[in-house]
Amino acid sequence: MEMWNDYTVIDLEMTGLSVKEDRITEIGAVRVQNGQIADTYGMLVNPHRPIPQRITEITGITDAMVENAMEPDEAIGGLIDFIGEDVIVGQNVIFDYSFLKQWAVNRKRPLELKALDTLKLARKLLPQEQPKNLEALCSYYQIRREQGHRALDDAIQTQRLFEILMNEIAKRPDLKERDKEAYLKPAVLQCKVKKQTPATSHQVERLRELMDYYQIEDEIIWDTLTRSQASRLIDQYYAAYGRPQKIR
Repeated sequence: MEMWNDYTVIDLEMTGLSVKEDRITEIGAVRVQNGQIADTYGMLVNPHRPIPQRITEITGITDAMVENAMEPDEAIGGLIDFIGEDVIVGQNVIFDYSFLKQWAVNRKRPLELKALDTLKLARKLLPQEQPKNLEALCSYYQIRREQGHRALDDAIQTQRLFEILMNEIAKRPDLKERDKEAYLKPAVLQCKVKKQTPATSHQVERLRELMDYYQIEDEIIWDTLTRSQASRLIDQYYAAYGRPQKIR
């Protein structure tokens, strides 16, 4: 059975769970060589939108912390360069990857990565009733948690978890060799996302007119508003308030 000694662990924090609507607020990654952490990559990222209070309560990341943080293109592009040709490791890694893929598709940048997922490995090894989120797995395997839901700390803890899971697979007498190899075979990540295009000038004009007419005080990030987001907002306003005569 091949033991992985060289790989990169990633972890991201976001403003929410929607790859279409939400943005990255923090990046954490650790490069592992010969089974040891050789380098790290971590920073806050300016999402150019308010961070919901519920997310701040989970992560501790506030609007003030990201106001002057690194721009997304520089931070995410740097992460992809940091990963290079490595296999990536993550906890529910497809979720983090989907945000990277959306960024890459928007910029017509190719991105294809192979990955190993600690969540999937834990599901194969542990009883069904055992919770398998990162916090629960760290508690189960007695991995010390420094700052939960902060990207670099979570990446470091995920690396420790992966090493434990990999060694557990190797030592399990009830697993056949081919099963062990299958568990630790990286999979090409599959994530279908569509290119997000900026809102049209007509959509922006219509939104501004509706908000002014009905005195709607929603906070909209105009610079990053996409066509699909604008269309959805216009439909929501029509449904809630109707179509005013003067801007039909």
